[in-house]
Amino acid sequence: MKKIIDGKRYDTDTAEILAEYTFGYPSDFRYVSEELYRTPNGAFFLHGEGGALTEYGVRVDNNSCTGGQTIIPFTKEEAVAWLEKNGKTAALEQYFPDSIQDA
Repeated sequence: MKKIIDGKRYDTDTAEILAEYTFGYPSDFRYVSEELYRTPNGAFFLHGEGGALTEYGVRVDNNSCTGGQTIIPFTKEEAVAWLEKNGKTAALEQYFPDSIQDA
Protein backbone atom coordinates (compact mmCIF):
# COMPACT_ATOMS: atom_id res chain seq x y z
CA MET A 1 0.00 0.00 0.00
CA LYS A 2 1.17 3.51 -0.71
CA LYS A 3 -0.15 6.71 0.85
CA ILE A 4 1.00 10.33 0.91
CA ILE A 5 0.42 12.11 4.23
CA ASP A 6 1.50 15.72 4.80
CA GLY A 7 3.67 15.57 1.68
CA LYS A 8 5.49 12.39 2.75
CA ARG A 9 5.20 9.10 0.87
CA TYR A 10 4.73 5.94 2.93
CA ASP A 11 5.10 2.77 0.87
CA THR A 12 4.95 -0.77 2.23
CA ASP A 13 6.87 -2.02 -0.84
CA THR A 14 9.97 0.07 -0.13
CA ALA A 15 9.92 0.17 3.70
CA GLU A 16 11.40 -2.38 6.09
CA ILE A 17 8.92 -4.34 8.17
CA LEU A 18 9.93 -4.39 11.85
CA ALA A 19 7.12 -6.42 13.43
CA GLU A 20 3.65 -7.81 12.77
CA TYR A 21 0.52 -8.37 14.85
CA THR A 22 -2.52 -10.39 13.78
CA PHE A 23 -5.77 -11.18 15.57
CA GLY A 24 -8.46 -13.49 14.26
CA TYR A 25 -9.12 -14.76 10.76
CA PRO A 26 -9.42 -12.66 7.58
CA SER A 27 -13.08 -13.61 7.17
CA ASP A 28 -13.91 -12.36 10.72
CA PHE A 29 -15.54 -8.94 11.27
CA ARG A 30 -13.06 -8.38 14.14
CA TYR A 31 -9.96 -9.48 12.23
CA VAL A 32 -6.96 -7.13 12.62
CA SER A 33 -3.57 -7.25 10.92
CA GLU A 34 -0.94 -4.59 11.66
CA GLU A 35 2.65 -4.21 10.51
CA LEU A 36 5.14 -1.68 11.83
CA TYR A 37 7.48 -0.30 9.14
CA ARG A 38 10.55 1.93 8.88
CA THR A 39 11.11 3.88 5.66
CA PRO A 40 14.55 4.15 4.02
CA ASN A 41 14.72 7.69 5.48
CA GLY A 42 14.05 6.43 9.01
CA ALA A 43 10.38 7.37 9.44
CA PHE A 44 8.03 4.90 11.13
CA PHE A 45 4.49 4.00 10.14
CA LEU A 46 1.83 1.42 10.83
CA HIS A 47 -0.04 -0.34 8.06
CA GLY A 48 -3.27 -1.69 9.47
CA GLU A 49 -6.19 -3.54 8.04
CA GLY A 50 -9.19 -5.12 9.58
CA GLY A 51 -12.77 -6.24 9.42
CA ALA A 52 -15.93 -4.16 9.55
CA LEU A 53 -16.04 -4.07 13.37
CA THR A 54 -12.48 -2.79 13.85
CA GLU A 55 -10.92 0.66 13.80
CA TYR A 56 -10.12 -0.04 10.13
CA GLY A 57 -13.75 -0.63 9.18
CA VAL A 58 -15.19 1.70 6.55
CA ARG A 59 -18.82 2.85 6.48
CA VAL A 60 -20.43 1.90 3.16
CA ASP A 61 -23.85 3.45 3.81
CA ASN A 62 -25.99 4.35 6.81
CA ASN A 63 -26.41 0.76 7.96
CA SER A 64 -23.31 -1.16 6.93
CA CYS A 65 -19.55 -1.25 7.11
CA THR A 66 -16.86 -3.22 5.35
CA GLY A 67 -13.24 -4.00 6.12
CA GLY A 68 -10.57 -1.47 5.26
CA GLN A 69 -6.92 -0.56 5.53
CA THR A 70 -4.81 2.53 6.14
CA ILE A 71 -1.35 3.85 6.92
CA ILE A 72 -0.68 5.79 10.12
CA PRO A 73 2.58 7.73 10.59
CA PHE A 74 4.28 6.97 13.93
CA THR A 75 6.88 8.79 15.97
CA LYS A 76 9.73 6.73 17.42
CA GLU A 77 7.96 6.82 20.79
CA GLU A 78 4.71 5.56 19.26
CA ALA A 79 6.60 2.75 17.51
CA VAL A 80 8.21 1.70 20.80
CA ALA A 81 4.85 1.84 22.59
CA TRP A 82 3.21 -0.27 19.84
CA LEU A 83 5.96 -2.90 20.14
CA GLU A 84 5.63 -2.98 23.94
CA LYS A 85 1.82 -3.21 23.79
CA ASN A 86 1.97 -6.14 21.38
CA GLY A 87 4.73 -8.02 23.22
CA LYS A 88 7.34 -7.70 20.46
CA THR A 89 10.36 -7.91 22.77
CA ALA A 90 12.80 -9.16 20.13
CA ALA A 91 11.99 -6.26 17.79
CA LEU A 92 12.32 -3.77 20.68
CA GLU A 93 15.75 -5.11 21.56
CA GLN A 94 16.87 -5.21 17.92
CA TYR A 95 15.61 -1.84 16.67
CA PHE A 96 15.33 0.28 19.83
CA PRO A 97 18.01 -0.89 22.28
CA ASP A 98 18.48 2.69 23.50
CA SER A 99 14.85 2.73 24.69
CA ILE A 100 15.37 -0.18 27.10
CA GLN A 101 17.12 -0.28 30.43
CA ASP A 102 17.44 -2.92 33.10
CA ALA A 103 15.10 -2.64 36.07
